[in-house]
Amino acid sequence: MKKILAFSGSLRAGSYNQKLVKLAADAARNAGAEVTLISLRDFPLPLFDEDLEAEQGKPEKAKELKALFLSHDALLIASPEYNSMITAALKNAFDWVSRADSDDEKPLAALRDKSAAILSASPGGYGGARSLGFLRPFLSNVNINVIQDEFSLAKAHEAFSEEGNLLNAEHAAKVSAIGWKLAGE
Repeated sequence: MKKILAFSGSLRAGSYNQKLVKLAADAARNAGAEVTLISLRDFPLPLFDEDLEAEQGKPEKAKELKALFLSHDALLIASPEYNSMITAALKNAFDWVSRADSDDEKPLAALRDKSAAILSASPGGYGGARSLGFLRPFLSNVNINVIQDEFSLAKAHEAFSEEGNLLNAEHAAKVSAIGWKLAGE
């Protein structure tokens, strides 16, 4: 059974991206995958700093997050778009998780050879698509195989029901298909 770690790059309560990744995670779970849905908000991390790491070691929350990455085969990521880029929280999480804990550990051990699916949501007209344009090559560069299908949800502030479901059936089907595809990769 494929194990998928699902999260968004948002720290905001009520995040559209966290709602979106939950829907894709539910679909992956329905496709037979074991899915762990987390919020990066539960893993507060200082900005990555090699001097801090050398002086104090890896923060406990970074160790916990890395352990989750190591114990999962795939990643399901919803990326908000901040100033046309991925969020600092998302990049910082990857920076901490990517660090080796010993000289024997292979580089990028927590990331290498995983598969991933990417989504985005934004109140704007592009739906966060520009962040995915940066996220895909970044993930590929750290040896994560990103599936071809992706989804960007424009006008996210109008897209969800009070229960957190997508109001547009076509959008819901696309998000579900991405979860199913990642589960089958």
